[in-house]
Amino acid sequence: MTVTPGPSGSIPPAHADGPRPEESPARRRRRLVRRALVVAAGLVLLFAAPALWIRATSAGHLYTNGDAPEAPVVIVFGAQLAPGGTQPMPFLKGRLDVAAQLVKDGKARAVLVSGDRGGASGDEIAVMTAYLVAAGVPAEHIVGDPYGLDSYDTCKRAHDVYGVRHALLVSQSLHLPRAVALCRHLGIDANGVAARCEGCRTVTLAKNSAREVPAAWKVVYDLVTARPPAVSSVPDPALQQALDE
Repeated sequence: MTVTPGPSGSIPPAHADGPRPEESPARRRRRLVRRALVVAAGLVLLFAAPALWIRATSAGHLYTNGDAPEAPVVIVFGAQLAPGGTQPMPFLKGRLDVAAQLVKDGKARAVLVSGDRGGASGDEIAVMTAYLVAAGVPAEHIVGDPYGLDSYDTCKRAHDVYGVRHALLVSQSLHLPRAVALCRHLGIDANGVAARCEGCRTVTLAKNSAREVPAAWKVVYDLVTARPPAVSSVPDPALQQALDE
């Protein structure tokens, strides 16, 4: 039999014009496993992409109370109140304690408490304001945003309604990177200060940590769509007046 050399002068393999050798079952399994691992890794990376963006955006902007930089205003994100609606739950209490200390230490001159005035657990704004006053923060240095219904709305309204351009954000460390990433993307030079959560149950912390995964995807949706806040308001000079006091 005569074998015709290929274009490069090489002799083609004997099976080039015929059927290829059948792949062994073991080799086929290894190939399928590798393919499945690549697909799984891609899905995990896609699923985690928003959280990775949040971590990257907030990197270098997260502090504890003692090493926090200065800013004109500290923003406190609202949270559920204790039964009866007159006292903060541990999550919110920890945030308010840190905010009060930041003002006492001269790290901020005014406080913007942002939450839901008509929340299911009560009037978050009234409770946060009363707690801060009792902690020694002058009432004239506290401004309440009753329509900070979620983290995005808090940041968006702080920028658009209250004119905030530089701020410290106070929340627990599990939520803080998301808050910082949101506010920075919306035009606020924001640094986060971690709050304590004394008395918080392990199951509560785990539940809120798990909530950050879908919340990261909500961040992407809100920012990509440039969603307006649930309640839009005209510019309010109250915060600037508090800073001028």
